[in-house]
Amino acid sequence: MWTGILQLYDATGDKAFLNYVYDDMHTRVASDGALPLFKPIPYNIDMINAGRVLLPLHKATGEARFRKAIDVQFEPLKTFPRTKTSNYWHKARYPWQVWLDGLYMGQPFQTQYARVTKNPALFADTVNQIRTVEKILRHPGNGLYYHGWDESRAQRWADPKTGLSPNFWGRAMGWWVCALIDTYDLSDGFDAQGRADIARILRQTIEALLAVRSRDGLWYQVLDQGTRAGNYEEASASAMITYAILKAARLGIVDAPTRAEGMKSLSALIERFVTPTALNGICQVAGLGGTPYRDGSYDYYLSEKIVANDPKGVGALFMALAEALRV
Repeated sequence: MWTGILQLYDATGDKAFLNYVYDDMHTRVASDGALPLFKPIPYNIDMINAGRVLLPLHKATGEARFRKAIDVQFEPLKTFPRTKTSNYWHKARYPWQVWLDGLYMGQPFQTQYARVTKNPALFADTVNQIRTVEKILRHPGNGLYYHGWDESRAQRWADPKTGLSPNFWGRAMGWWVCALIDTYDLSDGFDAQGRADIARILRQTIEALLAVRSRDGLWYQVLDQGTRAGNYEEASASAMITYAILKAARLGIVDAPTRAEGMKSLSALIERFVTPTALNGICQVAGLGGTPYRDGSYDYYLSEKIVANDPKGVGALFMALAEALRV
């Protein structure tokens, strides 16, 4: 959510947004860059993404502690376990697994760190991980991406031949397109072919997502089964995909008519889910494996609790609104 708030600051210049994030981070970052309130679970890619707010805070305040904290935040990635394809595991407790969620949690921050440290090899690594996900997790027919892949084929949710999970979860693809557009944005000046590949993958993915959008302009919890009983339009996926479309238009990856489709989705998102006090319709959490076991089935994704004001949805809405303001 901090990222969305900072993007609203960038779009509006209203320092209230910057001050909100600064006040929240003030006690979290020590003078030497240590993160005393941050207790990362060892090798958990979900813990990495929050580090993206440190560089904007450093630039806005000039406080050296925020720059030092960027190095602290990157440290786990130096030894993070990887698949044989060289992709980061999702977590140590999910070995040999790549989830779409994890691309957003790790790759934009890694690309940002590559810029800070002037290390193009890090961006090359990011491009390799993205290309591998396209090669393995993309369905060749509809262009959608499966939620996860188990290289070891050990999980019950994994297809014994491909290692892929069975369904296309909405928010997983929301994370994926956010990872693509933010990585592209942060990689300006790095390898042109790598950036071109990211842009191509994003453009093709947006086309696939628009093909399964609801009549109202939103996206379903299980993307390709909108007419199936129990499925529903989900707020966080819709906000993330809308953000990616609008930002891709601003950066020249998709055209003006596609931006208009993104604005249609933003209007639908606000009309369908936003009240004066809440963003409703957010899937609280979903994953694969674990305890109790999540089998990746259609019924599983529909069984997860639907909540209001979850940061995963609110932050994405802020990001989409910020892009809508950048005309």
